[in-house]
Amino acid sequence: MDERLFYSESKTTKPARLNCPYCRTVEEYQLQWLVRRKKDRLPAGADERDRAKFAKAQSYMVLIEDKVRCKNPRCGRTIEVSGIKTTAFL
Repeated sequence: MDERLFYSESKTTKPARLNCPYCRTVEEYQLQWLVRRKKDRLPAGADERDRAKFAKAQSYMVLIEDKVRCKNPRCGRTIEVSGIKTTAFL
């Protein structure tokens, strides 16, 4: 059974303060996250191995964006998102 059947997925945005390494401005950016919440029950047709996986499964978020554009109009370069965890458990 596919592990994605254990979760319901949705997208959300969360603010993060990032520093542009080129122009050295600090701005707040809205980063997109994929939220995977564990379902209440196990999907139909699961065997013992799937039950064990489902018992260990946890809700978590995954960062979708890895690069953003600098908000400073004179800079506008692409900033690599670093210093932020790419996966967070809920």
